[in-house]
Amino acid sequence: MSPVFPMLTVLSMFYYMCLRRRARTATRGEMNSRRAIESNTRALPINVEIVQYAKEVLDFSSHYGSENSMSYTMWNLAGIPNVYPSSGDFTQTAVFRTYGTWWDHCPSARLPFKRTPSTFCSQDYVELAFEEPVYPTAVHILETYHPGAVVRILACSANPYSQNPPAEVRWEVLWSEAPTKVNGPQARQFTPCIKQINFPTNLIRLEVNSSLLDYYTELDAVVLHGVKERPVLSLKTSMIDMNDIDDDEDEEKYGCGMDTLNKQFSIVTLREWPTNGYFDKLPYELIQLILSHLTVPDLCRLAQTCKLLYQHCCDPLQYIHLSLQPYWARINDTSLEYLQSRCTLIQWLNLSWTGNRGAISVSGFSRFLKVCGSELVRLELSCGHFLNETCLEVITEMCPNLQELNLSSCDKIPPQAFNHIAKVGSLKRLILYRTKVEQTALLSILNFCSELQHLSLGSCVMIEDYDLVASMMGAKCKKLRSLDLWRCKNITESGIAELASGCQLLEELDLGWCPTLQSSTGCFTNLARKLPNLQKLFLTANRSVCDTDIEELAVNCTHLRQLDILGTRMVSPASLRKLLESCKDLSLLDVSFCSQIDNRVVLELNANFPNVFIKKSFTQ
Repeated sequence: MSPVFPMLTVLSMFYYMCLRRRARTATRGEMNSRRAIESNTRALPINVEIVQYAKEVLDFSSHYGSENSMSYTMWNLAGIPNVYPSSGDFTQTAVFRTYGTWWDHCPSARLPFKRTPSTFCSQDYVELAFEEPVYPTAVHILETYHPGAVVRILACSANPYSQNPPAEVRWEVLWSEAPTKVNGPQARQFTPCIKQINFPTNLIRLEVNSSLLDYYTELDAVVLHGVKERPVLSLKTSMIDMNDIDDDEDEEKYGCGMDTLNKQFSIVTLREWPTNGYFDKLPYELIQLILSHLTVPDLCRLAQTCKLLYQHCCDPLQYIHLSLQPYWARINDTSLEYLQSRCTLIQWLNLSWTGNRGAISVSGFSRFLKVCGSELVRLELSCGHFLNETCLEVITEMCPNLQELNLSSCDKIPPQAFNHIAKVGSLKRLILYRTKVEQTALLSILNFCSELQHLSLGSCVMIEDYDLVASMMGAKCKKLRSLDLWRCKNITESGIAELASGCQLLEELDLGWCPTLQSSTGCFTNLARKLPNLQKLFLTANRSVCDTDIEELAVNCTHLRQLDILGTRMVSPASLRKLLESCKDLSLLDVSFCSQIDNRVVLELNANFPNVFIKKSFTQ
């Protein structure tokens, strides 16, 4: 046989490996610059491209606006643009609740979970449904103010309008990148280079990180481009890295995240080694310390190497603090079942964003807590839409030592279910932002949870009488340090007086967008005199805040660090100068839309007080 034929066979096999690798890459994971074939990989024009705006907003983690309004809400992302290409602060856009790092430097800030992968930096999300499922070719995000917050775009295999839900829901990352600082707040169309996926989608998820922004990011619309038939790739390869193929095989074996974690959890067949090398000479505690720096997927991979490291990686001491939020798309009942034996000593657990669309069942969650809940001190369940009354009942029964509970944006929990929380008398932190908690349940919680130090009731629209709630806080919650009453619709000077008299340890108070509070009643001066420890005070959009209130703060609240008086017409530059001279620790002052504070005044104050971030928003 001619030597030419074996050579042709080898080349054919090599070409087949290239095609196979490219197909896997398009199916599975992120395509970075090193992995891309360097010349002319393109989609053949076999389809007519469909262009569509979002039909509906399905889910989101937070928004600046009210639950009963369209201003600054995520619902503004549905449909055609309202503002773009104009720049500025407009109520017709979608705005998340926070920006910058200010929320990380206030009394209510929570300690971060260790072992969070450096690649996971998402703080908020919004999920959008489109009319037609397509294979995405482009995603355009119309940003109208302070762009640069979007860090990840994902596509889902589930069709939200299908009558037959799929047996398995898959999420694929179309694009991701670390947060970047964008120069200037002007509007832009953000069109990142997305990867191709092997299923059609009409469900797109945006994840954002606003930590580098100087103000709230504002989004106007999202445009999805795609084709109905899967694009065919043409390959014109000029150079392929042989190491790239090896890495790809490793990824297929180990998976990229939680895809294969369930299998890794269950592996019990390990290699037999005559010795464990230098690990035999290291103290057990030192090995544990080294392994404490690994992420959960890395722990599972390492556990497959030998019996010694398997023992270390399965030690419950490695799972005292566990955050599964970075792997939200792949956590399910099976994952929790495999983790049970490792989490018997767990104290901090983060299941935020997990379990939606049937991934975690009520029975699966309940089984896990019955085994692992006895030592729990902190439980994060933000946006857990699988939660119901049974889940809250299990939490209160199985977690007797619970001190922190986060139910932020768990808007599917029925109102009566919140009564169970009153059984957890040890609670020190309770976050009920955007939930359906009712007044009766809340009063019961306040009556029995007298250890509360941090309480968030922002956008809780089903509470009828906030004055009565504030009175109960003043009577029962003497240790309260932070209170979020963002957009509470009916608190008056009477409730504020009861609160200030009874909760004099308060360091943080958010009364933003509370329309029934009027400065003329003396409610703000009363706050300033009764709460000398205040470090953060938000009086956002209260048009009645005046010079007298600012001067009282300057005299009585010298520890003030953050003050938001956006929208007031009654505050003069002179009172702000007094405040800045008196409050030496002040770092944030929002005077957006304050009619007496123009740009010239802001420039002057910035020059005289360079350590203070003075924000002045605008609309064009």
